[in-house]
Amino acid sequence: MGLILQIIAAVLAAVGLAIVVVKFLPLKFRWIASLLLLLCTVLLVSKIYDGIMEPINFNKEKVVRYAKVVEKLKIIRNAEIRFHEVNGVYTKNQDALIQFIDSAQNVEMRIKDTIGYEPVSKYFKDVDYKSMFIVPGVEGKTFELQTGVIEKFQGLIVPTFEARTEKKAILKGLNPSLVKLELEANATDEIKGSYVSVGSLNKVTTGGNWPPLYDKKSAKKDN
Repeated sequence: MGLILQIIAAVLAAVGLAIVVVKFLPLKFRWIASLLLLLCTVLLVSKIYDGIMEPINFNKEKVVRYAKVVEKLKIIRNAEIRFHEVNGVYTKNQDALIQFIDSAQNVEMRIKDTIGYEPVSKYFKDVDYKSMFIVPGVEGKTFELQTGVIEKFQGLIVPTFEARTEKKAILKGLNPSLVKLELEANATDEIKGSYVSVGSLNKVTTGGNWPPLYDKKSAKKDN
C-alpha cells in the first residue's frame, strides 16, 4: 500500500509540474523543468523496482534463515527420539539431553537375533549436537523445549514434546510489514504461524511445521 501511494504521489507531482511548465514557465527555462521531470521519472522507476524486489529478497533471506533453524530442530528431534527409545519418555532438560547423547547406549538387534548395545553418539557423528539448542542468527536465544502427555485413546497415555522459536526473532532487521505478514502465514508452502517448531504438545507427532522445501535442502546438503 505504501508503494502504491508513493507512485500515485509521484505521478500527481509530475502532472502538476507539467501543468506549471505549460502555463507559467517561460520557454527559455523549460529545460530546467524537463530535467526535473527526468529526475522524477528516475526516482519513480527506482521506487517501483525496489517495491518489486523487496518481497522477493525478503523471501530469499527468510528461507536462508529458516533453513539454519530447521537443521537445529532436526537435531533436537533426533535426540528426543533416541531418548524416548531408551527411557520411554521425552525430556525438557536441555543439559540432560546433551549428556544423554554423550553417554547413553541403545539396545540394538543384530544378525542371528543376537542383542547388543551401541552408543547413542553413533547417530550424531559429525553433528554439532552440543549447540543444538542455540537459535542460529539470534544472539542469546535458545529454543523453547517442553514435554507433555496426551491420552491418544482411553487408557493409552502417550508422551509428547515440542521445540520451537519465534519467527519474529529470526527475521529481525527485515521489512516490518513483510515480517508481520510472515507471522500470519498459513499457505501449504510456508512455515505456518508465528513459530518454527518440531513436535507438538497437542498431538502425537515428531514432525516439524515446515514445508518439504526445507527437507529437500537438507537432502541436497547430505548428498
